[in-house]
Amino acid sequence: MFRFTVVLCAAALIAAPALAATPRETLAQAAFAVRDKPTALARIGQAEAAVNGVLARTPRDREANLLAAMAIGYRAKLNKSRSEAVEAGRRFAALAAADPRDAEAQAALGAWHLDAVTALGGMMAGVALGAKKATGLAAMDRAVALGGNRAMFAGLSALMRLALDPADAKAPALAEAASRGATPTPLDQIMQRAAAAVLVPLRARDTKQAAALARQLLPFGRIVG
Repeated sequence: MFRFTVVLCAAALIAAPALAATPRETLAQAAFAVRDKPTALARIGQAEAAVNGVLARTPRDREANLLAAMAIGYRAKLNKSRSEAVEAGRRFAALAAADPRDAEAQAALGAWHLDAVTALGGMMAGVALGAKKATGLAAMDRAVALGGNRAMFAGLSALMRLALDPADAKAPALAEAASRGATPTPLDQIMQRAAAAVLVPLRARDTKQAAALARQLLPFGRIVG
């Protein structure tokens, strides 16, 4: 099945539902707070409509293009849509190419590749979507480097690596770095707590439990239905 964790939401603020929620907040609510698929899809639709309004006025708005790609990827994940997953990947690749030093775009691209490989296996992900483990890992490593000491990027990378491979050699160090990293945004704080959570089984050498927990802590990891 398709589990496309479009981790551009790593840049989204996590907030309680509000009447004036921004598209970033609404997408973050869908990914991390909502527990059922219909509500998550409704939130994604709300955010996408707002973002499309911005793009109608300013088609080159980078923020809006990032959020639009995120919305497409989220819906692809929940609906198991190959066509939308491919479209999301195409958009993330274009955004990363346009600004190779954008940590968010690199993280989104890396997560798209890695989540596809985790969900489908390397061969099927490559055939069906053009997703590659090596490409995903390289993009995620760039995101960590570009993101400085922020907990968000190291934590996200640790979770993605564990979800893909419980024995990943870099994941423990990334989780340790995230647990000590800077937390300038609510999502940095969330990823720091997630890193601290997976460190418990990692330190006990229970990599299987660490991987299972990582999958739950990624976007939509606890959606039911």
